[in-house]
Parts: sequence; C-alpha cells; structure tokens
Amino acid sequence: MELYYTFSVFIVLASWFAYLNLRFLKLPTTIGIMVIAVLVSIGIRLLGDQLFPDATRDFFKLISQFDFDEVLMGAMLNFLLFAGALHINIADLREHRVAIMLYSTVSVVLSAFFIAAILFYICPLFGVSIPFIYCLLFGTLISPTDPIVVLSVLKQVKVPKSIETKITGESLFNDGVAVVMFAVVLKLAISDEVSITFLSVSKFFAQEVIGGVLVGLILGYSASHVMKKIDDYKVTVLITLALVMGGFLLTKTLHVSSPLAMVIAGLVIGNYGKKVAMNDETQDYLTKFWELIDEILNAILFMFIGFELLLLPDIEKHIWLALITIIVVLFSRMLSILIPYRVFSRNRIYTKGSLIVLVWGGIRGGVSIALVLSLPYNEYKEMLLEITYIVVLFSIVVQGLSIGKVAKAVLKDESNEKSLEDATPK
Repeated sequence: MELYYTFSVFIVLASWFAYLNLRFLKLPTTIGIMVIAVLVSIGIRLLGDQLFPDATRDFFKLISQFDFDEVLMGAMLNFLLFAGALHINIADLREHRVAIMLYSTVSVVLSAFFIAAILFYICPLFGVSIPFIYCLLFGTLISPTDPIVVLSVLKQVKVPKSIETKITGESLFNDGVAVVMFAVVLKLAISDEVSITFLSVSKFFAQEVIGGVLVGLILGYSASHVMKKIDDYKVTVLITLALVMGGFLLTKTLHVSSPLAMVIAGLVIGNYGKKVAMNDETQDYLTKFWELIDEILNAILFMFIGFELLLLPDIEKHIWLALITIIVVLFSRMLSILIPYRVFSRNRIYTKGSLIVLVWGGIRGGVSIALVLSLPYNEYKEMLLEITYIVVLFSIVVQGLSIGKVAKAVLKDESNEKSLEDATPK
C-alpha cells in the first residue's frame, strides 16, 4: 500500500507538471517536468516550513523513503531501455559499430580516470580533501551517458543521423562497463582487505556483459517465435511486457546485466520480431503501447530527479566546485572521444563540428544519481551527491535544450566553409 501511495502521488504530480509545461513553458515534456519539479523544490525549501509545515514534512518523508536506486536501476531502467531499443534500426548501429564500441568501452574508462585525476588536484583549491579512490568513484558514475535521457532528448531535437546513432548506441551499451567499473572501485573504496585482480575483474565483466547479451538474444528470439504462432495484438503486447518483467527476474538470478539484456531483446523484437511475427495492426498497437509506457515512466523519472534537490542538505556548500566539475566532465569527455578514435581509426578523424556535437550530446541523468545514492554513507557521500546533482542538472537542462541548436550552428558553419573552399579557384 505504501508503494501504491507513493506512485499515486508521483503520477498526480507528473500529470499536473506535464500540463503546466505544455500550457506555459512549452519545453520538451521530460525536461519541462523536471524544471517545474526543481522550481517546486526550491519553493518548498524556502517557504514550505512557514506556509505548509505538515505537508512539507510529509513530502520530505515521502521523497527520502523512496528508494530511487532500486526503483530506477531495478525496474524502470529495464522498461525504458526496452522501449527505446524497440524503435532503433540495427542497421544504423552496425554501420557505426566501431565508434559505438569505442565510446561505450574505452571512452568510459578514459573519461573516468581523466575526471578523477583533474578533480583530485582541483579539490584542495576549494578547501576539500578527498582521496583519489573517491575521485575515481565519482568519475565512474558520471562518465557514462544516460540512455534514458539521451533517447528522450534526441527524439525531440534535430541532429545529423550518423551522430545521433553514435550517441544513442553509446548510451545503450555503456552501462555494462560503467557498472563493472563502479562495482570494482566501490569495493576498493570501502574495504582495505578486498583483493581485486585483472582475472577477477575480467570474469565479472564477462559474466555481466556477455551474459546479459546472451540472455537478451535468447529472450528476444524466443519471444519472436512464440508471437509468430499467434495473431492477436493483445497477447503480443502482453508477451513483450512479460519479457521485460520476467527477464529482469532471470537476469537477477543469473547475476548478469539486466540493462544490456533488455537492450538486446528490444533490438531483436524491433528488427526481427516485428518482421516475422506481426502484422501492421499488431506493430501499431505494440509501438503505441511502449511509447505510452516510455512517456509515463520518463515523466516520473524526470520529476523525481527534480525533487532530488530536497535531499541535498546544503547545495551551496560545494556549488563552485560543482560548477568547475561541469567543465572537467565536458573536457574529459572530449579527450575520451578524441583519443581512442585517433588511435584506432587514424584515417577517419572527426571534424571540429561533429566533435563538439558528440561532446555536448553526452548527457548525464538518473543513472548517475542512482549510483551516487547507492553509496554507503560516509564523509564524502554528501559532497559527491551535491556535485553529481549539479552536473546532471546542467547536463539535462542546458545540454539537453541546446544540443539541437549547437548541432545546427557548428555543422552549418562547417558546411559553409566547405562550400567556400570548393568554390575558391585552385
């Protein structure tokens, strides 16, 4: 009943925020909902105790007791990743498979270490002393781009198809590496006796990533063949729903990556199952059902990200360090994209404009907040939570709202320069 009560409150608030955004702000739905939630949070922090003390106290209790890490990483993420992967053309991913593979593996690792190294030397300038291992922990949780936010933002803005595919593909597949890195670094941070070897990390990575991919393939192809034997859109939708919910239970039992399994299963259903097992009517109902699920869960997720502001005890305490960290994260992303691509693909270097779009399109979101909230309480958690929240807030609002304009501006300038160069007599 407590969980039902919590979701009832969130659904009511999300619907009102969506209406207010559509009526007045006219921002992309998810970002608009989050902006309103942030404004409401600021209002509650400033005036809540004076105007509505009882309601404020109850709402603080509701937010603080909501297990964001468990709900997002354990449930919502699976639905949202499956819904997102369902509409992605696998041929586009295959065309840019080298770049996507580099960004979702090598770039995540490089970015984490770049962020950790720079932050370790910057923190003392702001009177903060923090061990390198916790700087690296922050690097691992903030480096992966958020698949939920990226999919939500990119479908509402216009960027070149090739760049959109690279950013989307990276966001879908970088969770495996990020989760392994985060788990390993967290063990090193909280225990003095834990033994981390290359073999143990490789085994953990193989079990999580390869196991997740295999489970996703099995689920996707099995569901496709089952749906092929029926001709009923209601049962087909129910099968995909069972795939996501039952698949999550299976991955938890097998200790493999649930997000990767859902991405692979969604790609298989979307690119194979729709062709061999569904008529046009069934495809239409399936698409609309998962679009609706995607919109509802995204509304709740972004609203809760906005309300996370209420959980920060003193957001001004590390505000300047957080603002500098935004620059550090963007700079590290640029290096983590540029270096591996030049090393592994020397004959295909990015133009300045496309590099800017890839860096600016690397949006962080709820996954980073969920990971930092999952940290056991210690003297550094509060600071890391504040910094993470500011970086995520900037990433979603500023980068999310401007990525289309940035892409249009920098790529248009490059196109004009190329036209002038071609028109110049040789």
